[in-house]
Amino acid sequence: MTTLICDCNQTQALDPQTLAQHLSDPLSHHTSLCRREVGAYLNAVKAGGEVVVACTQEQRLFGELAGQAQAKASVIKFVNLRETGGWSDEGRRATPKMAALLAAAHLPDPDPVPTVTFKSAGRLLIIGPLDQAEAVAALLADTLDITMFAQGPGEAGGAQTRRFPVLAGRLVRLEGWLGHFTLTWAQDNPIDLDLCTRCNACVAACPEQAIGLDYQIDLSRCDSSRQCVKACGAVGAIQFDRPRQEESAEFDLVLDLRESSAFMRHALPQGYLRGATPEHLLRLRDLVGEFDKPQFFAYQQKICAHSRNEQIGCQACVDICSAEAIRSNPAKQQIEVNPHLCVGCGACTTVCPSGALTYAYPKASEQGLKLSTLLGTYRRAGGQDPVLLLHSQQTGVQRIEELGRAAKLGVAHGLPAHVIPMPVWHTASLGVDLWLSALAQGAAQVLVLTTHEEAPQYLEGLQAQMNQVQALLEGLGFVSPDHRPVQWLQARDVTELDAELQRLSTGVNRLTSVVPIATFAVTAGKRSTLELALAHLLDHAPVLRTAQAPQALALPQDGALWGTVQVDASACTLCMSCVSACPAGALQDNPELPQLRFVEKNCVQCGLCVNTCPEKALQLEPRLLLGRERAQVRVLNQTAPYGCVRCGKPFGTLKAVEAMLSRLSGHAMFQGPALERLKMCGDCRVIDIYSSDDEHKLL
Repeated sequence: MTTLICDCNQTQALDPQTLAQHLSDPLSHHTSLCRREVGAYLNAVKAGGEVVVACTQEQRLFGELAGQAQAKASVIKFVNLRETGGWSDEGRRATPKMAALLAAAHLPDPDPVPTVTFKSAGRLLIIGPLDQAEAVAALLADTLDITMFAQGPGEAGGAQTRRFPVLAGRLVRLEGWLGHFTLTWAQDNPIDLDLCTRCNACVAACPEQAIGLDYQIDLSRCDSSRQCVKACGAVGAIQFDRPRQEESAEFDLVLDLRESSAFMRHALPQGYLRGATPEHLLRLRDLVGEFDKPQFFAYQQKICAHSRNEQIGCQACVDICSAEAIRSNPAKQQIEVNPHLCVGCGACTTVCPSGALTYAYPKASEQGLKLSTLLGTYRRAGGQDPVLLLHSQQTGVQRIEELGRAAKLGVAHGLPAHVIPMPVWHTASLGVDLWLSALAQGAAQVLVLTTHEEAPQYLEGLQAQMNQVQALLEGLGFVSPDHRPVQWLQARDVTELDAELQRLSTGVNRLTSVVPIATFAVTAGKRSTLELALAHLLDHAPVLRTAQAPQALALPQDGALWGTVQVDASACTLCMSCVSACPAGALQDNPELPQLRFVEKNCVQCGLCVNTCPEKALQLEPRLLLGRERAQVRVLNQTAPYGCVRCGKPFGTLKAVEAMLSRLSGHAMFQGPALERLKMCGDCRVIDIYSSDDEHKLL
């Protein structure tokens, strides 16, 4: 792999010698790579292999040049060193960060995953006032097959020439996604637009002026004079007694010109655009053909804590999904994710306590490798107390680039030298497992940049996870209450972003300043990674080195990932329904004895056991048990076995059988011998029944 760096006409300080020490492949330094030194770039891409270019400003130009030169390079990657490092008040001290960013760029691309396909033939539905819809349709008619759904005539009224099909009525619902939208509407207006000739006779004849140029009657103003029917005459387009019925039609794209959206959700489906902006009109032209996107999630139903035994437990993923792509399927006892609606935010994987939903592109292990590469290279290059800044690949990148340019102009400080930006598809896709891994591997702090593109439920869900981390690290003695190692960085503009970065990242020391830096690798399983991070933190926790070390840490209930189950022994009958409901193997029975057993480290606090228990004898308690007992089996409840009155073999618990006898003793079907058989095991019960039948036959 060849790496090309450029100081952009000597506007940033680069240290090629130090940077080269942390790369295993050749590095060349340039001053005007995109202009007079572009030959070096062309030579690199013609030579084959992989090429990393430390410039995103001219990424488009470099891509075009590679195409013209018929480049042999298998991969061309671009990384921004200028706005993220060089263009800053601390640009001369940013070499460790630059080395880290270059090292991360050398990592292999994420493994491929299954894709989701969208097919669009260009059937566009425009919803809105008729005059606006017709104006927009005229701009797109050369590319798209257009149908309009009139929502009033608009200020200018409708055109007389029927250029496009027009639907009208009451919009019942719109659902679907790119290439698969279904419009359902009710034809509850007396005028049939298919028959109407736009002669305007009804408009002129209506004494109440209840008919607009969208040729729909405002029934609230109509006094039933029926002058319009007479004026329509032989055309017969107006019929007040027409049966009201729902109709539906399929479309590939939707442009909604109304003020209110057809979808009451934060993340709108692909192919649905609001407002006739130039950007949207250009976008619609491009949305014809076949398109693929990664399937961002992977689902393991076996460990899902959503539903068991017709009971609902955890539904964190359903609640947080801003695209309404996740729904509960009670019949299958699981959740279902619609991959066409999924926008890849990853919030569902972040709040999933069991790891049943995982982010697939990139995988957690791939993100973990990137984290360890960034932090490890930064440390080896001489950097101290790195702050990891997670931001989106869209608006987040724009904000950081704006900050770098502002710093170059002297109106901002820019990114501090120890703040390492890490772009992700969406900031909600990384959660507790990766945050704790980053802190254990040397990060002083993890900041999550919000850009006001996040759904409100994302902020609530991730804040709950941040509160879990805070309670954990405070309880273990790593941080004080006034230091939040994982927190939001909220900024409305560049000035606020600059000020917040200076405030939040100043004077922060990494958790591992007095303990070894962790070397574990992030695994594919969320719970496995959490256990690795916890093991490292527990091994070096300051609070556990004191004489007053607690046995357990209390954790917030919202978003809890660890905890125990409290059992009311007086109510529990040891029916073991909770054991069959537990998706994590935390609750267990004992085949040899009537015992309810528990492994605390397995518990995901989903609540399925609580909701399943017929006696309401269970209660969750979020906490982190600090001793080795976390991984050991312990007995929550036990009772004496009940022996068969005929053969003596245990077949249930004393408490459960006595409770059954008490409840059924007054029932007419369980009197005399029938009640006595309830005290027998299954085999003896059958023998007793047949013995009784034989006695009756002999009599």
